[in-house]
Amino acid sequence: MKREVNIGGVKIGGNNPVAIQSMCNTDTRDAAATVAQIKKLEDAGCEIIRVAVPDMEAAEAVKKIRSQINIPLVTDIHFDYRLALECMKNGADKVRINPGNIGDKSRVKQVVDMAKAGGIPIRIGVNGGSLDKKLLEKYGGVTADALVESAMEHIAILDELNFFDVVVSIKVSDVPTTLAAYRKFHEISDIPLHIGVTEAGTLRSGTIKSAVGIGALLAEGIGDTMRVSLTADPVEEVYAAYDIQKVLGLRSGVKLVSCPTCGRTQINLIDIANEVEKRISNIEKPIKVAVMGCAVNGPGEAREADIGIAGGNGVGLIFKKGEILRKVPEDKIIDELMLEIEKMI
Repeated sequence: MKREVNIGGVKIGGNNPVAIQSMCNTDTRDAAATVAQIKKLEDAGCEIIRVAVPDMEAAEAVKKIRSQINIPLVTDIHFDYRLALECMKNGADKVRINPGNIGDKSRVKQVVDMAKAGGIPIRIGVNGGSLDKKLLEKYGGVTADALVESAMEHIAILDELNFFDVVVSIKVSDVPTTLAAYRKFHEISDIPLHIGVTEAGTLRSGTIKSAVGIGALLAEGIGDTMRVSLTADPVEEVYAAYDIQKVLGLRSGVKLVSCPTCGRTQINLIDIANEVEKRISNIEKPIKVAVMGCAVNGPGEAREADIGIAGGNGVGLIFKKGEILRKVPEDKIIDELMLEIEKMI
């Protein structure tokens, strides 16, 4: 079992749920825009949010941002230890910084001392682009062994300073390498893992990559917090993260079953299924909804669901627990289905 780490009231590791994270793509120096985006992410179900801190102006904006949001705030810092100090002073709940990249031991000690005093965890974030040249030469490139060794080098610096409130991520854009690295690290350390596939891609390709990579790790019991990294609106990252966890039974919520359509389909099933999926996305009650296109598999699948529809020629049957409730016209079918779902939640 992984050690427990408290990130601004959200605990990860131990027996805690896998917390869902995202990262703002706003300019952190624009506190108003950043807060507005975080509010949207909170509404979508984000549990921890991270912002980039490239300079002192951004670090100073952390105070204003933190005072206006409800979820823990993580600051992403590279190289400059002074930014970490300023962010912690201004209310950051965790800092993402690699100890080996911020200068000599005295600088690292300043960061660690402030983190200890404030109960602020540090995330060590290793990726292919951050590997030291000596490791690239030793392993002949970006490999799982190189990534794990890099993480252990950073951890050793904190261990020497008796700082153990640590989270680690070991991510590259290649799924097999990412999986191998996380598996290796999981076997040798009790430090909680922030999992993901970095630079995964666009909404479509990135979601697939993340579902395969993150899903495989979660299925093996690896991972304590997660971020789906997409070239898209960060809200989509949160939706994808929830969906991945729901598929694995790690989160409760509505499960949608819909058929792939075929020549027997006589209603506009694709649009109906997409609209139903959109309307049920924020429902947390664990119910199963079936949206089926014809009488061949439709009634059977709908019978197995808590609630569902089976389409016909411009009409649909609404089923509940295997019982037909009524027949409705195609243009009313979504509203009628939602009425029945609302009665169940």
